[in-house]
Amino acid sequence: MEAGLFTLPNLITLGRLFAVPAAVWLMLQHRLDIAFMVFVGAGISDAIDGWLARVRNARSALGALLDPIADKALLVSVYVTLAAIGVLPDWLAILVVFRDLLIVGGVIFLWVLGVPARIKPLMISKANTFAQIALAALALLLAGFGLSAPLLLEAAIWLVAVTTFASGAAYVRQAARLTGDGRP
Repeated sequence: MEAGLFTLPNLITLGRLFAVPAAVWLMLQHRLDIAFMVFVGAGISDAIDGWLARVRNARSALGALLDPIADKALLVSVYVTLAAIGVLPDWLAILVVFRDLLIVGGVIFLWVLGVPARIKPLMISKANTFAQIALAALALLLAGFGLSAPLLLEAAIWLVAVTTFASGAAYVRQAARLTGDGRP
């Protein structure tokens, strides 16, 4: 890994992190159309910074830390704000936030126990992240541009709920195995 702080991928990641308060403010101002564009731009920047880090051999410890923080900050903020303004159900935002807190708390718990917590993203977790991003984009698109697709939105909400619950449960099971308290 490269030691440089100000690599282009890191600067792009910082830009994505700064997009979080902008997206929240836009949603609170009921400018969901522009918030949708900021969200999509942030998603594109996530792909670009990862690609640049690989092809330019510009991976860094800072980038490895900031990238997932920027991703989670954006998703959690968008879900909480969309719930606060009535676009998504409150219970879904609570579920999304609780799952993330459960994972972070689990890693801290394992660390306290002295168990190395090398948690790798599970396939269900990747599916969950994709579903969460797709639902956030769909909700912003529909609400921001005055479009209606209630059945599609409802299906996406339930897909996110199921994958969020399943991925949280999978991480709990993985942590239980690491502590020796769980079954394979």
